[in-house]
Amino acid sequence: MRDESNIEIITEWDIVTARQLGRNEAKKVGFGTVDQARITTAISELARNIYLFAKAGEIRIESVIEENRAGLIITAIDKGPGIEDIRKVMEEGFTTSGGLGSGLPGVKRLMDSMEIQSALGKGTTVRIEKWLKAGSVSL
Repeated sequence: MRDESNIEIITEWDIVTARQLGRNEAKKVGFGTVDQARITTAISELARNIYLFAKAGEIRIESVIEENRAGLIITAIDKGPGIEDIRKVMEEGFTTSGGLGSGLPGVKRLMDSMEIQSALGKGTTVRIEKWLKAGSVSL
């Protein structure tokens, strides 16, 4: 079973909406409070990046419940300026917004997997996944 929700990111309030939807979906899938917090933090960072750098985009939250696993796949999509050097933005401490520089590297640490595709002048897609640990799926 797959269930997908999309949130358009245009205002700061949309970041809050995306976080809340992510928490609700994580709870429905069966994640505990610690993983719910990890997921909402990752969504918040991705949505904030859309808002700050691309000005508009969307967050897709897909609940996946299969025969032997359950989890969330979150995709952040924008048509912004793109990322010039993905390797550089994945360095701990690198910042373009004056923040702490834990943005995308932090997202990667919080989740089970992360993929980034970006093209200058065309936009960026970041896909992250979080899966329930084996044995914790009660379907």
